[in-house]
Amino acid sequence: MATLIADTAHVDPQAEIADGVEIGPYCVIGPDVKIGRGTKLIAQVCVMGLTTIGEDNVISPFVVIGGDPQDVSYHGARTRVEIGDSNIIREGVTINRGTEKEDWVTRIGSHNFLMATSHVAHDCKLGDRITIANGTMLGGHVHVESHASLSGGVAVHHYSTIGGFSFIGGQSRIVHDVPPYMLVDGNPSKVRCINVVGLKRNGITTEAVDGLHEAHRLIYRAKMSLAHATEIISSHGPILPDVQRLLTFIQAQNDGKHGRARERFRR
Repeated sequence: MATLIADTAHVDPQAEIADGVEIGPYCVIGPDVKIGRGTKLIAQVCVMGLTTIGEDNVISPFVVIGGDPQDVSYHGARTRVEIGDSNIIREGVTINRGTEKEDWVTRIGSHNFLMATSHVAHDCKLGDRITIANGTMLGGHVHVESHASLSGGVAVHHYSTIGGFSFIGGQSRIVHDVPPYMLVDGNPSKVRCINVVGLKRNGITTEAVDGLHEAHRLIYRAKMSLAHATEIISSHGPILPDVQRLLTFIQAQNDGKHGRARERFRR
């Protein structure tokens, strides 16, 4: 497979461009960039800094990847961005490099769909098969677990964790961790119910869905303490893995500050 680079693109000679990459008109690629086989930059994409992009990604016009963190404490450290394979990154998305505050890297996994004008701030960590809709903004150090879905116009507070298989309604304001498997919506945002549609689409068993329904009922509707809810759930037999994952997540959230589990680890 031949690499195709438009005449009007600027690719630094030191950049590492694999076979089969397509770099469209007016793209700008910096010297510390690595781009994997089969990735396509449609046009007017800017990739800078220490940035590694994997294979078979499709990146739309006006995307900027690897820009400086929008953090006043950042003073030029050689932090980086790492992006996996088969992601779709639509028009105007911005992905900033990490800072020294965590592990120096902003990381995005594989098979994700970042819609137009969404923003991934410094030190964010995204898993796989995540959907982030138009105009959604992730603050610094946000972690999004695999299979989560964020609707349009969502604002996520820094250091929040978005649990796997969760769904966030449009224009929600997220200042607390979002538990896995739950549907969260509003300003202020609240856990409304379990994400039934998303769970069924992703092959979560009927038994697990029923168990998550019961956990939601006890914790979020009956307002029981986590310990009391866990006692009732365990009285019916072994706790299912998906339910245990939910309970463990909520316990970590309760142990953190301001409804965010990772706040307790801040320097």
